[in-house]
Amino acid sequence: MKYLFAAVMLASAVVGFSEAASAAGGCGPGWYRGPYGGCRPMRGPVVVAPRPPVVVAPRPRVCPYGFRWYYGRCRPI
Repeated sequence: MKYLFAAVMLASAVVGFSEAASAAGGCGPGWYRGPYGGCRPMRGPVVVAPRPPVVVAPRPRVCPYGFRWYYGRCRPI
């Protein structure tokens, strides 16, 4: 019984330490510790292509026949 308990304790310790080793110094998977202790990604720089600018033109004010645009709304003539 003592040997079975010791084997279970050893197996749980091995599993516990293997999970901590995959964390790469506390930064998580895909990251590593930099020269000053900060977490850095393990991939190259991300380059994002610029998008063309969006131009929003105001809609022209259209009032029905017999109305004109006065003081922020369509008013009768």
